[in-house]
Amino acid sequence: MKELFNDYVQSLETYIMVQIKQKTLELTDMLCAKGREPIYLSIGAPVKTPPAIVIETLKDCLYEPGISTYSTNKGEKYFLEAVKTRMKQRFGVDLDTKTEICSLIGSKEGLANLIRELINPTTDVKNKDIILIPDPGYASYKEMLKVSGGLAYSVPLTPENNYMPDLDETWENLIKEGYNPQKVKALIINYPNNPLGAVATREYIASAVAFCKKHNILLISDAAYCDIYFEGAQAPVSALEIEGAKDITLEFYSFSKSYSMTGWRVGWVCGGKEPLSMFTKLKSTIDTGLFKALQKASAAVLNSKEGDEFCKEMNKEFQKNQQILLNGFKELGWDIDNMNIPKATFYLWLPIPPRYNRSKDFTDELLEKSGIVVVPGDAFGKYGEGFFRISIVCAQEKLHEVISRMKQDGFVYKK
Repeated sequence: MKELFNDYVQSLETYIMVQIKQKTLELTDMLCAKGREPIYLSIGAPVKTPPAIVIETLKDCLYEPGISTYSTNKGEKYFLEAVKTRMKQRFGVDLDTKTEICSLIGSKEGLANLIRELINPTTDVKNKDIILIPDPGYASYKEMLKVSGGLAYSVPLTPENNYMPDLDETWENLIKEGYNPQKVKALIINYPNNPLGAVATREYIASAVAFCKKHNILLISDAAYCDIYFEGAQAPVSALEIEGAKDITLEFYSFSKSYSMTGWRVGWVCGGKEPLSMFTKLKSTIDTGLFKALQKASAAVLNSKEGDEFCKEMNKEFQKNQQILLNGFKELGWDIDNMNIPKATFYLWLPIPPRYNRSKDFTDELLEKSGIVVVPGDAFGKYGEGFFRISIVCAQEKLHEVISRMKQDGFVYKK
């Protein structure tokens, strides 16, 4: 039956996190038998219970009249008003709830649907519509484009450019490689970045806005990690803070990371009236909105003192977790003192030891020998080769165990 499915779906790779989980499950019995029960440092999913206000609000509203009826594809008024207030208080951004905000069944759904709207599908590589994506970047961007019949063109984020690449240089390289610049539809930026943890300056975000205006393309800002940053770090900015950005920008937000609500699938997109109106056209044909009870619970936490305190405490824990690993990897020979370690997200991005030829060689051996589950850097793009990503959301005793196992099993940074 496989041949019945379209060429784009047939070309898809199984999501990297699913691949890793499947391989780990196959090895679990062997690993447990030798005292190396898997420690998962792969998936970016906070393990803490969401704030009590979310759970209590959900419970309290489940029997309200009409709570189980269809919502609208854009969202209920109380949800949209909560988003409006949050964007104003957090970023100083004014939004119209009627025309500039839409609820999402998680930001991943929203991003996938927007990409689908922008791309005119074709199998002719040189004639594909193009979206510029961060590389390394969220693994799903490329696959979302693939299944939509478009082309992902890498914007290299490297230590040399401080993870803020020259966009004009990228544009010139695209032309030199024979691609038609008229086919470029959008630029995706993701700050703070998954997998790097990198944060962009306000000046750089402004340059991205100017770049998109210059080439008349859409700026897609994935701000899923905007509230995960450490003490002493500058709070990440919204692209919509930049003057004139709204007309060419759609910005995506999620409750998953900040409030430990990954399974709840709640988010929103906001931005200019015209691009948002186009986005909601497709949404109106494929879903009938987010469950009202989830919207009520999410609206309750978004501007609450409890929600803000939850984020602060989570960030303190992540910072402690990061430091445990930094200390440990330094003991194992990584040159931590001379690395630019970002102070945002719950990821740690490190080079593989030089004796390995590929990221996957290192991460496979780390799993098979020590039961430590991390992600090879090339899963996030070609510029990720030579690195690996660690998710630092688990309990601190597990992190200490990771360093202990690596010491015992000979995983040190040397040739």
